[in-house]
Amino acid sequence: MSRKPNSEQRRAQIVQALMDTMAEHGYEKATIQLIARRAGLTPGLLHYHFHSKADILLALVKALAGAAQQRYQAFAQDAQDDGQRLGAYIDARLGLGEGADAGAVAAWVVIGAEAVRQPEVRAAYRHAIDTETALLRELLSASLAAHGKSTANAQALAAALLAMMEGTFQLASVAPAGMPAGFAAPMAAQLVRRFIDAEPPA
Repeated sequence: MSRKPNSEQRRAQIVQALMDTMAEHGYEKATIQLIARRAGLTPGLLHYHFHSKADILLALVKALAGAAQQRYQAFAQDAQDDGQRLGAYIDARLGLGEGADAGAVAAWVVIGAEAVRQPEVRAAYRHAIDTETALLRELLSASLAAHGKSTANAQALAAALLAMMEGTFQLASVAPAGMPAGFAAPMAAQLVRRFIDAEPPA
């Protein structure tokens, strides 16, 4: 008896192929034919699993957001306190080494551009950003409180750090020559320390 195809595996394969193709060619030029070729599948199989390229893109947004969460959880599993959890978050998002993926970063930048143009992508992108902001606010609030500092500005600090990360992704994708190697995580950690030191006591 023949085995049923693994739909989830196929879908993940197609999403990965879109990410790789998009990082190289951009979204507009990432045709179904190119995506299928990268996935080692026929265009018909792509349409069997996804109605359109836009549907694959929405799945990619969720996949990248999920991968970012998993990397943070892996980095934070040995954290002993709030400061270490915040440091793990920064390293997971901006650090090099295991799990770092330049293709994923480039794809995320393209997704940000598509979010301006496509309402459904904007909604998925906004959900991912809102989730990140909430996690970052929680981590910053806990770290501020542990230092006896007011948490009143935690939301603004989270937004500032997230904006720095998104800008870093953009520059790393389009102007890497002007970026010092491995600068992002140490600088973000330094900025956070200065944020915390500058906040008024609770």
